[in-house]
Amino acid sequence: MQNEVGALSRVAGMFSTRGYNIESLSVAPTDDPAVSRLTLVTTGSDAVIHQISSQLLKLVDVVDVEDVTREEHFERELLLIKVKARATQVGKLWAAAQRAGGRVLWDAADSFTIELTSSEADISRFVADAGAHGEVLEVVRSGALAIQKGKETLET
Repeated sequence: MQNEVGALSRVAGMFSTRGYNIESLSVAPTDDPAVSRLTLVTTGSDAVIHQISSQLLKLVDVVDVEDVTREEHFERELLLIKVKARATQVGKLWAAAQRAGGRVLWDAADSFTIELTSSEADISRFVADAGAHGEVLEVVRSGALAIQKGKETLET
């Protein structure tokens, strides 16, 4: 989509007026500062997804729409989690973070902070696992980002 004031608002408004739910949304400029890439997760039948795509393409700010789930792709989400761990659980929390491929950013028992990039399912499992080793104080998730496998790209 065009990297212009109000573009994201018009996309969100289209979802709202038609009663579609946005499960996650991430947007940032691309290598072309005039264009932003918006990664949006929603649910619906094939017909609903087609309708959403058609409606998005009618918005003046939208450059292109691609359903990357129809192709082979990589999908990742970023998690930042803060856990208060009992002294006897700190080692287990460290081990859980290592097993999941996470990185400990801060390791004070009263606010153990971990960063993890993985699939939505792995992130959800890790949040539950972290809760078994301490009190989850805060969870911040980016929502999904996706890119097609191979040489295929989204055209701008």
